[in-house]
Amino acid sequence: MRVVARAAAILVLSAAPVMAAEADPCTPNLWPRRTAAAEAVLGDAPLSAATMAFLRSDAGRAAAMARRQAQAMRDWAGLCEYRADNAALAASGSRPDLVMMGDSLTDNWVYGDPGLFGTKVVGRGIAGQVTGQMLGRFQQDVIALRPKAVHILGGTNDLSGAWGPFRPEDIVANIAAMADIARAHGLRVLVGSLTPSTALVWAPEVQPAALIVETNARLKAHARANGLTYVDYYTPLAGPDGGMKAGLSDDGVHPNRRAYALMRKALEAALAGQ
Repeated sequence: MRVVARAAAILVLSAAPVMAAEADPCTPNLWPRRTAAAEAVLGDAPLSAATMAFLRSDAGRAAAMARRQAQAMRDWAGLCEYRADNAALAASGSRPDLVMMGDSLTDNWVYGDPGLFGTKVVGRGIAGQVTGQMLGRFQQDVIALRPKAVHILGGTNDLSGAWGPFRPEDIVANIAAMADIARAHGLRVLVGSLTPSTALVWAPEVQPAALIVETNARLKAHARANGLTYVDYYTPLAGPDGGMKAGLSDDGVHPNRRAYALMRKALEAALAGQ
């Protein structure tokens, strides 16, 4: 039972009934914070073989599909996730130096390295999102906060086929669209590389290593051609097989706290212009 409970924490969020149109359709928040899910992949020990087997099983994959379907019906882009936080930040009068836009890698980063985040560095990651969903909430979760810079990190879920077939060039197109919006508002844009992986626990049929390398090459070329800052997380994290180095991921996909320490060094060097 504990194996199933831990795996379910990674995959399943509590669902709320579909709500009629009203003044605040996000009350209560449809997607509560995923502290337990983040902690499951941030620890020092790899996920157990039984947990990994469940995540790859028909039951585990069905749970992931159910979550995606529920999200699509209720809040496809995740507009409800940070709406209250954004309002509170705006009311405080604080202007962030940096907004971190992304998927679970950014969402988990807030838990894995809380000292990095606060009113000046704001996390806006949502686990499981593809870059199209990030683009859909970019105005609300980034531009409206009036930051000085934005860090965009996403694409692994796209490559997994979480919302249908996707190509590396499609990921770059969505990230380029976000970057164009940000630059039109005077923001500095940092584009993070995809992190290494040889297998995706929720999509075992996908062979991601070569796709990740191709996507990163395209992202780096786009950043160089358009005056964006490319942040290379792949190099410090990757082993010779194209996966995470030993000790840097509990499931082979998500960085743990050791990996986030390396990623923070890369981010800080990029912010400093090194």
